Amino acid sequence: MELKDKVVAVTGGARGIGKSIATAFAGRGARVALLDLLPADLEAARADLAAAGAKVRAYCTNVAREEQVTAALDGVIADFGRLDVMINNAGIIKDALLVKVKDGAVVGKMSLEQWQAVIDVNLTGVFLCGREAAERMIRLGHGGVIVNIASISKAGNAGQSNYSAAKAGVTAMAVVWARELARHGIRAASIAPGFTRTDLLAGMPPEMLEKMTAPVPLKRLGLPEEVAHAAVFIAENDYFTGRSIDLDGGLRL
Repeated sequence: MELKDKVVAVTGGARGIGKSIATAFAGRGARVALLDLLPADLEAARADLAAAGAKVRAYCTNVAREEQVTAALDGVIADFGRLDVMINNAGIIKDALLVKVKDGAVVGKMSLEQWQAVIDVNLTGVFLCGREAAERMIRLGHGGVIVNIASISKAGNAGQSNYSAAKAGVTAMAVVWARELARHGIRAASIAPGFTRTDLLAGMPPEMLEKMTAPVPLKRLGLPEEVAHAAVFIAENDYFTGRSIDLDGGLRL
């Protein structure tokens, strides 16, 4: 896909990996739609991209709410006239052990709220955005690309029953969509980043960061720009579909 003048929608586009992905596509001449939950962060990201010369619009959206996803993507079509790439990046973390045991006694467990909140955003949100993007791509007849941002936690990571289940799910959905949507000229794929230098991780104490990076063969955190590079590669390479790029510095959970 030639990205110049294409329309790229990015959920969770106001910060971190999402903003880096939006910036990378804008740098290729794409027009960008930012979807995110917090109006202040969303406007700041929009202003940053616009100041750099990007054609960009912002849509305040909770991806776990069907009516908001529908309204946002309807807005994208109304404003830009098309939708070529959907990047499903929005996600949250609410970590907890399945059951927490101390001195042989169960003293805690992952709550249903912790489970459901992550599933709602990280799995159902991706489903809703992928479904609504596919519908509009089919209706417009230009084909397109859907990219789900997963995680190496898709393989299972202690303390992340909810997050791991969701990320395994979005990886599998990309495979399903690649098979179902190919006849409409739509490709689907996923990216599974490892530990990445977002605001959340950058604020951790140095000793914790050292512990996290110790098992990584490259001995460092990934960069949001490196995830963005992978997303651009998927969009530009017309023979890439149904697969996951594991971008983890060689780490295997």
